[in-house]
Amino acid sequence: MIDRLFVFGYFDYVLEDLLEKYLKYLCTDRQCAPRTVEAYRRDLRPWVKFLNDQYQRLPSAKKNDPLFLRIYLHQRSEEKISNRSMARFLSALSGFQRYLSGREKLKEYIFKLPAMKYRAGIPEFVPQTEIGRLFDHGGSKPEKQAFYYWRDYMMIALFYATGIRREELSNIKLSDLDLNSGTITVLGKGNKVRIVPVGESTLADLNNYLPIREDFCKVKASDSPNLFLNRQGGPLTVRSVDRLVKKFASLAGMDLTPHMLRHSFATHLLENGADLMLIKEILGHSSLSTTQKYTHITAESMKKAYKLAHPRSGSKK
Repeated sequence: MIDRLFVFGYFDYVLEDLLEKYLKYLCTDRQCAPRTVEAYRRDLRPWVKFLNDQYQRLPSAKKNDPLFLRIYLHQRSEEKISNRSMARFLSALSGFQRYLSGREKLKEYIFKLPAMKYRAGIPEFVPQTEIGRLFDHGGSKPEKQAFYYWRDYMMIALFYATGIRREELSNIKLSDLDLNSGTITVLGKGNKVRIVPVGESTLADLNNYLPIREDFCKVKASDSPNLFLNRQGGPLTVRSVDRLVKKFASLAGMDLTPHMLRHSFATHLLENGADLMLIKEILGHSSLSTTQKYTHITAESMKKAYKLAHPRSGSKK
């Protein structure tokens, strides 16, 4: 059968099948997160379909003719796809091709990939002078809303105090909390476990929230181990976390996302003199180069301050 895999007429099925096997490999062997695997699927499926269309139109063409890749990239560019998305596709294709290259019969389908760089935008964050608005309770809340208020407030507090990701926060269990040592055990990308510190102010907030959560669980007859619960007493989805954080922030007149709080956490640590390697470990980055983007943020902040304050900055006051 292997000698017939790429006979015209079999190719469409086999390439699709190989892509599905690769995605399964990412999930089981590489232990990639489901959202990561889905992103690979979205990037690679259009490419597989494009190749199959080309091979049906030109059955005698060389399978890894570089013209195919150039045509595909041009088409994507015409669709106004950003350079960042293009670079992400090439990265996904590179991984797929490494997977294929381990099989001798498939090497003729390996393309030479161009290097593509993109200018990453500076991540949005909340300035230190404004972050305190999120933690001003601003008066009492009706008793029936106490749990929901403190749940949303606590999510905001943990995002900013620890820099964890949305998925990591939604998966926190009560057993992950160590209130004595002031730490939380977090399950991050690639099922990597790390321990993040929690400051005294946030620990005090947790001690306020936990009895309120316990009372809520009794009312809902919930035995969920998750720290944050929905109206039925079950765990919150990532989408719900996004929605609730935005809603809570709007009460303080702010428009932000969980990721902006993560960026704010890292930026403020760096601005206040924290070591870049320490920030990398707390954030759970696999590479220091990912963490180094925050140095660009602080550099931009310094340039703005210089432009406003220095007599020779060239700004008009």
